[in-house]
Amino acid sequence: MASPVSTARSTVLHLPKVLGLGAIFLVAIAFVCIYVFHYYLHYNPAGFDVYWPRRFGLLAHITCGMVALLIGPWQFSNRLRRRHLQLHRLMGRAYLIAIACGSVAAIYLAVTTTFGWAWGLSLIALALAWISTSGVAFYAVKHRRMQTHQEWMIRSYIVTFAFVTFRLLNDFGPTSHLQPAGERAIAFVWASWVLPLLAAEAVLELRRISGKPAPLRS
Repeated sequence: MASPVSTARSTVLHLPKVLGLGAIFLVAIAFVCIYVFHYYLHYNPAGFDVYWPRRFGLLAHITCGMVALLIGPWQFSNRLRRRHLQLHRLMGRAYLIAIACGSVAAIYLAVTTTFGWAWGLSLIALALAWISTSGVAFYAVKHRRMQTHQEWMIRSYIVTFAFVTFRLLNDFGPTSHLQPAGERAIAFVWASWVLPLLAAEAVLELRRISGKPAPLRS
């Protein structure tokens, strides 16, 4: 039986991770309320604007992205995995299916975009990063490479969260005033996943060098 001291120490060590994942989840909910529900509540040409002719592709993309965005943080919980392994696996499958479908819809929107080839290319790159990071995570868990799976799930959720990161960069703060707006949006699509992935790679590699475990779990 664990001593009260060790239990208290474990709680203190895990508290920052729990708070961090909680903050990510709350930001994800806010993003869904502000940017996703609008399309469900205003299902008409005015509500969809230029996306109305491609509304089914957009709805598939945002719905699948919403599912992955809200499921993702729960997959990093050790407690959920230990106590409810089947639920963890079920949510993992839902997460991967949502990403697969959302990526296909994103590529469709990219190749049919009316905003130019540079915008379309940035979306295709994001979709490919989304499905490839998630695919490697799935491949790793199928081969029982659990640490590799956990590391690639971190990468996968960073790309999933890129939709939120893009909005934070493009719509809020000093970066939202950069001009021209079109070039700003294209640059931020790339920055929303490339820069966080670069930072994550540095952290994961430093953990490997120092011999510390890599998974970001709670």
